[in-house]
Amino acid sequence: MEIENLASVNAVLNGCAAVMLLMGFVKIKAGDKIAHRNFMVSALFFAVLFLTSYLIYHYHVGSVPYPYNDWTRAVYFAILIPHVVLAGLNVPFIIILVYLAMKKKFENHKKLAHWVFPVWMYVSVTGVVIYLMNYVL
Repeated sequence: MEIENLASVNAVLNGCAAVMLLMGFVKIKAGDKIAHRNFMVSALFFAVLFLTSYLIYHYHVGSVPYPYNDWTRAVYFAILIPHVVLAGLNVPFIIILVYLAMKKKFENHKKLAHWVFPVWMYVSVTGVVIYLMNYVL
């Protein structure tokens, strides 16, 4: 596999994480704690794979500039900047969520997840959008 293909792999991994997060949300709302756990562990797995692939990709290719100098550039950066900031900020909170779940502190887990889940979804979905804007459109 060529290193340039990792950009597409990263988008797929982000998309998979988003689907797993959404399914985990649906399952916990339906009261299916086992399925929720399984989907959330899968989301975490895809997120870790994404981060590994992302770091390898950018180690080899460096920064990738946005290829267009039109009105989409402002839209791109309006998506990219919060994506990057929230991705970095969310990592420790995801770790805390996992810790709380493993310790069976579900009330605290639920309170924190109320804030972490939408941010994680935003980061996963916008990761795919950023890929599409940078490499496909």
